[in-house]
Formats: sequence, C-alpha cells, structure tokens
Amino acid sequence: MDKISDHITLHEGINSYTAKRMGIKNIPDEYQITNMYILAHKVFEPLRKWVGGPIKINSFFRSIELNEAIGGSSTSQHCEGRAMDIDDTYGYKTNSEMFNYIKDKLDFDQLIWEFGDDEEPDWIHVSYCSSDENRKRCLKAYKENGKTKYKII
Repeated sequence: MDKISDHITLHEGINSYTAKRMGIKNIPDEYQITNMYILAHKVFEPLRKWVGGPIKINSFFRSIELNEAIGGSSTSQHCEGRAMDIDDTYGYKTNSEMFNYIKDKLDFDQLIWEFGDDEEPDWIHVSYCSSDENRKRCLKAYKENGKTKYKII
C-alpha cells in the first residue's frame, strides 16, 4: 500500500526525522496501518476537503521505540496508528479553525489544543478509535513546572 488515503502516502504517515537520525525502524504492522487508514478517512480527508488545501502532518504513526525516544506517553495512540498531529503550515485555515471544525463537525476520540495560547494552538492532536469507542474528549496541553499537563476544555 503506497497511499493511506487520497492525500496521505504511507511514507508521509511514517516519516520521522528523529527515527532516521537515531536509526529507529518506524514500520507499522497491518493492524496499525488499518487504524491509520480509518483515521485518515474519518477525520483527515473530511477536514482537508473543508480546509481546501494541504494540511501539514507533523506526526502520525510512531513505533514504540520512536515514541520512547521522543518522550511520548506510554499510552500514546500514535503507537497504534490512531492519532496524528497536524498544523496549519500552508495557511489555508488556522489551527484554531481546524480544531473547532473537528470538534463541531467530525467524530473523534481525543482532540488536543497543543500549547500555544488561548487564541491559537501551536498544533492539533486528533485521534480516532471507532464510532462506538470515541470519547469526543477535548483537552488543552500546557506546561507547568516543565511538565506537560492537560485540562479538559
């Protein structure tokens, strides 16, 4: 499989400069690829259609080894192919506009306003499990005493 969806290649979904630099294999198995496919079709593609142009994917699938290397949560949904971090790098819509569109119009498990300020997150984390399991949980990430914390919003 070369493409996960119309606008995401498998290469883009697994690309990690950290993994390359550290010689870490970041290769998903069939289960993880299936989850990536579902997330891409249930969240990313409808969002991209609304945005009207490209959306930067900062992080999608992460192997357990890669996740540990970057200091990710031991329960990170990225390791299952169920989460992606996206950014408005291309300027079609802002991160806050994309956050609110996902929150109001799409089904998701977790949606995280990643750092930034009250007007604009630095990036967005979104995950998808299944229509039965999704919690529609909205959080805001912030730093307190050098540690990442989350509050429900």
